[in-house]
Amino acid sequence: MTEFGYKSLSLEEMIGQLFFIGIPGDKIDSTTASLLEDIKPGGICLFARNIKEAEQTRRLLEEIRDKLSVEPFLSIDQEGGLVDRLRRVLAPMPSAAKVTTIADAEELAKVIADALLALGFNMDFAPVVDVIDRERHRFVNGLHSRAFGSSALEVVQLAGAFMETLQENSVIGCLKHFPGLGASEVDSHDELPVVPVGQEDFEAVDLYPYRRLIAAGSVKVIMVAHAVYPKLGLQETDQNGKLLPSSLSSNFVTTLLRQNIGFDGLVLTDDLEMGAIVKNYGIGEASVKAILAGNDMVCICAGVDNIREAHKAVTDAFVGGSITKQRLDDSLSRIFELRSSVRMPAKFDADQMRSLTERITTMSQRLASN
Repeated sequence: MTEFGYKSLSLEEMIGQLFFIGIPGDKIDSTTASLLEDIKPGGICLFARNIKEAEQTRRLLEEIRDKLSVEPFLSIDQEGGLVDRLRRVLAPMPSAAKVTTIADAEELAKVIADALLALGFNMDFAPVVDVIDRERHRFVNGLHSRAFGSSALEVVQLAGAFMETLQENSVIGCLKHFPGLGASEVDSHDELPVVPVGQEDFEAVDLYPYRRLIAAGSVKVIMVAHAVYPKLGLQETDQNGKLLPSSLSSNFVTTLLRQNIGFDGLVLTDDLEMGAIVKNYGIGEASVKAILAGNDMVCICAGVDNIREAHKAVTDAFVGGSITKQRLDDSLSRIFELRSSVRMPAKFDADQMRSLTERITTMSQRLASN
């Protein structure tokens, strides 16, 4: 594996850098090896299906790195609570909803960072900064235990402390799900959420954590949600007259996030295989729309055929001129700038994993008694 600027890459390799993908199993079989060789992805996200044991997970990540000529982002959704991909290798981690103080948020983040570094990861798709206040607790959107605090200010304080601690300990954090899913009434894994917030609430509640944390200068990565916001002037429609999801919308990604809020870090989509997208768009079309909207990377987390179809669609769009060289260069510059901060993993230590389990158990017991 070598480190070099993106201008040394072939077109195929450049396009591959725009993809954050999942792989099928817990080892590098022929299907996965072929996928990595052909796509040359910029990032890999592991899920529970990929994680059986601690040493196996570390070995899998090392083999992925060895297969790719450019150091990849290696991520996971490790939030704690319901979204705990490491349950098979460590004690269950408490959810964000159990965190009530900045010290608690820092402790949870430190444990997660230590675990991820030991296993070979360099990024975590966390924290969630969706705001779930008392009014929003009635919605069944799958976010309740995943959210920090019960107000926009508490989200800034607690999620901010979590993110900063992750990054102080060499794991890149990722705020999600921009521009805010707290007021959605359905889960975007199943269908496209309609978020019926007006402009005043949108600014005061949903955007508040992003504006505050981005202004503080510590945000490196943001994940964009699949949702529509019919009461907002930013909401676009597609060529068929349907409301365009925020993840595919230049109004949300470029106009709001980049230009209005001023974020110039890495932006990626939530998984494009979620029901919110695949029920309305083909994977290739969605991937091209996402890049044109201003996302730097698209996440496709399971289907090998979908990943290949999307890669071809984005390549064809570049060759055909709808994705310009400037658009590609902008994203590659951000990808490689962030990659320069990635820390190489230390030697695997089985004793450290046992110590982490003890720390997690003690922390969980204390938070449960609060």
